[in-house]
Amino acid sequence: MAAVLKLDQFRVERAQNGVVHLVFDMPGRAMNVFSNAAIHELGLFSGWLRESDAKGVVIRSGKSSAFCAGADLAELGAAYDMIMASPSEERGRVAFNHFIPLSFAFRGLETSGKPIAAAIGGLALGGGGELALAAHYRVMTDHPNAAFGLPESLVGLLPGAGGTQRLPRLIGIEAALPVLLEGARLAGQAAVHAGLVDELVPAGEEVAVAERWVLSQSGACQPWDRAQWRPANADSVKTVIDGKRTRVLVDTLGHYPAPLAILDCIEQGFPQPFDDAIRTEMTIFSKLIQRREPRNMIRTLFLGRLGHDRMKKAGGISSIVAEAVTAISAALYAEEEKDPMLAQAFARAGFRRSSAASATFDGAPPDGSFWLEGEPTTKLKAALRERLADVNSAAEGWRARLSDEERRAADYLLVKDVGFPAYLGGVFATPPAS
Repeated sequence: MAAVLKLDQFRVERAQNGVVHLVFDMPGRAMNVFSNAAIHELGLFSGWLRESDAKGVVIRSGKSSAFCAGADLAELGAAYDMIMASPSEERGRVAFNHFIPLSFAFRGLETSGKPIAAAIGGLALGGGGELALAAHYRVMTDHPNAAFGLPESLVGLLPGAGGTQRLPRLIGIEAALPVLLEGARLAGQAAVHAGLVDELVPAGEEVAVAERWVLSQSGACQPWDRAQWRPANADSVKTVIDGKRTRVLVDTLGHYPAPLAILDCIEQGFPQPFDDAIRTEMTIFSKLIQRREPRNMIRTLFLGRLGHDRMKKAGGISSIVAEAVTAISAALYAEEEKDPMLAQAFARAGFRRSSAASATFDGAPPDGSFWLEGEPTTKLKAALRERLADVNSAAEGWRARLSDEERRAADYLLVKDVGFPAYLGGVFATPPAS
């Protein structure tokens, strides 16, 4: 009998019946997230499991708050800085090599030959959702706090550890697209109906039910690893994706690259063998992570929202934050109604509070850059550049008066209440792209 593996981010517990429990329980953290240390340990565990005599594995959380909430965003920011500090021709390779270990760890779990069940007693989001997808069987509690989601697109990224490949293979492309593109969550009977969850149980019973399933199996493999398996809608993938891509471009005007990258992952990876598909996904992720939109959106929509919510809970948004946001709003939209060209530029760039009619996608393919980047070859770009330069000057006086958290919270309010595009990230924490 192999010795039980000793880990720090996880606990490995062997039950008397031969089932191993992999308990995700980060020390000193209220919530489990995938840190570099956790990813490394999961890889060690998958290698150990293949050689062990375990009858199977139940993956569960040691936290009452959630199964796993996704990535460690502080480490993600450090990784971005490391990638962008590399020579430009090396950045894709550096990003690929840095992020692919989680994909390999999940792949090692599902191909170990051992039956693996996930006992989901809370939120399984982002990397946590991808971990659940790498299990052969999913048991979820019938409770409002238990849900599955892949919300990476909401902060400008994509699920890069197999999420864009496993979910559509498991529940179909059409059912997977709202989860992947819009951050929709599946819970309760909806998760069962979609084919994501195998059993829905009362809270507190998920671990026992998962263990019972493991003991009923002599081995397990994923549907996509079975000989001759082929996804049901493989022939229609291009038609489905092309139609959705057009809709995404209409809705986003091409400013948000993450949904388009997710569609690329499905279109290119879905017809491939799974091991090739996760490499395709990571190649696309490695390009996406180099862009500024994810960095801006994480800082504003996630970190900024957290700071904003902490302030509200602690007694309310400080008057200086409110004053700064009001001042920038006034500078941003000053005399817009008297300047139709500026109003049109606001609409085309995705400023939601613009008085102009909504812009529409004009059929030109996205060029892989900010709409504002490059030479101002149109009068619209020039008009908006000039206005944003004025806004940046107005923000300069406020930046020194605001703390880091206040700056991020102010940028969050610019996006939430003033209509500033999230892909540009606000003006207080970092000046907008010029």
